[in-house]
Amino acid sequence: MKSLPNTIVLRPRFQRELDSPSDAILLAFEKTRKDPFIVKRLDDHVFIKFNAKENHFWSPQLHLEIVNNEDLKTSKIYGVFGPNPALWTFFMFLHFGVATLFIVLGVWAYSNAALDKTYTLQIGLMIGLIVIWFALYAFGRLGRAKGRPQMHELHDFMEEVISPRTPKGGE
Repeated sequence: MKSLPNTIVLRPRFQRELDSPSDAILLAFEKTRKDPFIVKRLDDHVFIKFNAKENHFWSPQLHLEIVNNEDLKTSKIYGVFGPNPALWTFFMFLHFGVATLFIVLGVWAYSNAALDKTYTLQIGLMIGLIVIWFALYAFGRLGRAKGRPQMHELHDFMEEVISPRTPKGGE
């Protein structure tokens, strides 16, 4: 498997093949107890996150799906790094709200222009929303940079749990 790049993309994904069946790997994750990680399993899915002491606003999570290959003796791990779902939802809500207000102000400005009324207030507010969009982008980039070290910790923890199993290859 390739190591994680220095620049982390939004929700990076990876996959890896192992010489063990999925049940053995899932059981290894279930039995592993190591601070500061919290491991939860639901069917073929494993969710790894940081405990409350180590968790901060930008802490990432690792979602693994571990499935058997057709031979039932080997398995494949599909992994996705992502932000806290509550944080992700909050950011999407903010972006949707700003976009909606921008469209409403655009329609209002067009209506005023069509009626030969002043529309400087609407244009000024639209420019303000553009500034807010840039601020949200900068805030997101800052958060991604703050979460990068913990993302590498999550990856190293996953490697530690599956290390007794000989890698067959992967990407």
